[in-house]
Amino acid sequence: MSTENGPAVGAEPRGHRIVPGPKGLPFLGNMPQFARNPLGFFERLRGHGDLVQWRFGPNPCVFVADPECIGELLTETERSFDQPALGIAFRTVMGNGVVVARGTEWRRKRSLVQPSVRPKQVRSYAATMAGSTVELADSWSGGERVDIKREMAALTQRIAVRTIFGVDTPADAAAMGRAMDVAQAEIGKEFAGIGALLPDWVPTPGRARIRKAAAVIDAEVGRVVARHRDGGAERPDLLSRLLTAVDETGAHLTDEEIRDETVTLYIGGHETTSSTLVWAWYLLSRNAGARAALHEELDRVLGGREPEFDDYARLAYTRSVVKETLRLYPTIWLVTGVAKEGARIGGVPLPEGTRVWSSQWATHRDERWFPEPEEFRPERWDAAAGDAIAEYAWFPFGGGPRVCLGTRFAMVEAVLILAVLARRFELEVDPGTVGPVPTLTLQPDRQVLATVRARRAD
Repeated sequence: MSTENGPAVGAEPRGHRIVPGPKGLPFLGNMPQFARNPLGFFERLRGHGDLVQWRFGPNPCVFVADPECIGELLTETERSFDQPALGIAFRTVMGNGVVVARGTEWRRKRSLVQPSVRPKQVRSYAATMAGSTVELADSWSGGERVDIKREMAALTQRIAVRTIFGVDTPADAAAMGRAMDVAQAEIGKEFAGIGALLPDWVPTPGRARIRKAAAVIDAEVGRVVARHRDGGAERPDLLSRLLTAVDETGAHLTDEEIRDETVTLYIGGHETTSSTLVWAWYLLSRNAGARAALHEELDRVLGGREPEFDDYARLAYTRSVVKETLRLYPTIWLVTGVAKEGARIGGVPLPEGTRVWSSQWATHRDERWFPEPEEFRPERWDAAAGDAIAEYAWFPFGGGPRVCLGTRFAMVEAVLILAVLARRFELEVDPGTVGPVPTLTLQPDRQVLATVRARRAD
C-alpha cells in the first residue's frame, strides 16, 4: 500500500510491445483528435495498449500507460530521455527555470532552489498557510454564496505572495492574477493546437496575448525583487533564500534566473493548489460519506483549535481526500520526454527523437490500478483497509529526479487549508457537472458556485 508512491505490486514482469494507435491524417497525424479532447484522447490510447504509437503532427510518438514503463520514463530522465522543446507560450512565461532546464544547467538550478522547499522550510511556512486560511474563514458566514474558484485562487495567491515574496501582495496582485489566467489559457491552446507546430517567429493573436501577460508578470516580480534587494535585511521567505543561494563556484542566480524560478514557485504554490482545492470541494459536496469521515477526523484531532504543521501527519483521512482528489483531477495531467540514442521503454528500443508521453489523467483512471476508478474513495489510500496501489500508478507530481520540488509544500498547504475550512463549514456546491479543461494545469470549465453551511462557531 502506498501513501506517496507506494511499493510496486502485481504479478510477474510483463513483456511489452508497441502497438499501433488510431489512424491519423497526412502531416497532422493525430493532432486534430488530440486537440478536440486531449484527456479523452489519452484514455482512448490507453484502450489500445500499454505502449501505443501515434503522431503529433509529423512527429513519431509513443504513449505509455503501464506504471512500470511510466517509472522508466520518469526515473531515466537525463540519461535516456531529454526534456522536450516546449512551445513558445510555455517558454515565454516559465523562462528557463528548473522545470525547463536540461543537463548541467538543470542540476545547478535544482541544487540552488531545492533548499528553499525542504521540509524544514515548509514547516516554517505552515503558520502562514493556516493563518491566511483563518482570515478567509472569519470572513465567511452561514448561508453565504461563494464562487469557490475565485475564493481558492485569492487564498492561495495570498499564501504564495506571503511565503514567496514575504509581503502581503505584489505591487498589483490583481494584475498578476489576470496575467496568470491568460498565460494558463494560452499555453493550453498552443499545446493542443496547430500553434505547437508553428515556428517561433510566426505571429499569432495568442502569442501576442502571452507576451503581454508575461510582461505584466515580469514587471510585478521585478518590483518585488528590487524591494528585497534594497531592503538589505535577511528575510525568511522563499525569494530571499533564492537571492542568497550560491552554487559550488560561489555564483548567485542571475536576475533572469531569479525571475524564472520565482514564477515557477508562484505557479506551483498558487495555481496548482487552488485548482486541487476546487476539485476537492466539488467531490466532497457530492459524497456525503467522505464528507462525514472528514468532519469526524477534524473534530477528533483538532477539537476546537486551528491546525498546525504537526497536524499534517495526524490528519490521515484529510491527506487521503487530497490524494484522491489528485487522482481524479490531477493538476498536472501529462508528462513527456524525448528519447535519446539507445533509449528503451519496457525493454523495447525507441528510435532517437521519439516523443514519449504519459498522462496522469489516463493512468489514474485505469481500473487495473484503481478499482471503480470513477468513484471518489479516499479510503483507498488507507494502509490498513485500502487497495494495493502500484508504484507510478499515481504520479500527480511526476517522479524520479525531476519530481516537482514543491510537492511537500503543495500537500501541506492543501491539507491545512482543507482542515481550517472544513472544520467550520460545509460547501454545498450547486448541482450540475463540472468538467475539466486541460490548460497549463487542469482547471474547472466553469464557475463553481456554492452555499456556505456553518458547522461550528469559534
